[in-house]
Amino acid sequence: MKPLEERKTMISKGHSKLSLQRQCKLLQIHRSGLYYKPRGESKLNLELMRLMDEHYTDHPFKGARRMHTWLTLDKGYQINRKRIERLYSRVMGLQAIMPGKHTSRRHKEHKVYPYLLRNLTVDRPNQVWAIDITYIPMRKGFMYLVAIIDLHSRYVLNWSVSNSMDAHWCKETVEEAIRLHGKPEIINTDQGSQFTSEIFTHSVLSQDIKLSMDGKGRAIDNVL
Repeated sequence: MKPLEERKTMISKGHSKLSLQRQCKLLQIHRSGLYYKPRGESKLNLELMRLMDEHYTDHPFKGARRMHTWLTLDKGYQINRKRIERLYSRVMGLQAIMPGKHTSRRHKEHKVYPYLLRNLTVDRPNQVWAIDITYIPMRKGFMYLVAIIDLHSRYVLNWSVSNSMDAHWCKETVEEAIRLHGKPEIINTDQGSQFTSEIFTHSVLSQDIKLSMDGKGRAIDNVL
């Protein structure tokens, strides 16, 4: 299999016989990756993200506000809090591992679905899947990883890497997992805008899969 970037160059958007969807399926790449180019961050922002990522590993209880305090008082950076809040929560997708004020970033107009896993015994494969996005620091930037896990077997059913957090990307990763492993009874997510979007929720619900979402500020909802 050729590298991802090389496979992307093989796509022909004006092909007379093969649609983009068919070409992507044949080349085993996610279609959303064709429409997005990496959004560059400044050298300072990359430096701040690198420091926050390293500091977060040892201090996962710190939120954006305390991270800003650490960077300004301990590290000596002259930066405002809004910059750190954007990088910490929106760009890096980090959150303090404890109930807090800003543990979910969701679109206020999107519908939120109830949490279905409370007191639920998960005792078989394909009963409950969970999906989440994490941030991966790179040498010259960052990427996002979305992964789907079966809560009973702890098996990673599918994963994908992207340079942006996009609802189409999440939807296609789930649909690919279903093609490979069959569909689950329940899919559990957080309240991120990718998962509350009509694109993602319609794809899940149209296949008679129940959608469960962690409560806002409820870090322990994701304990499974």
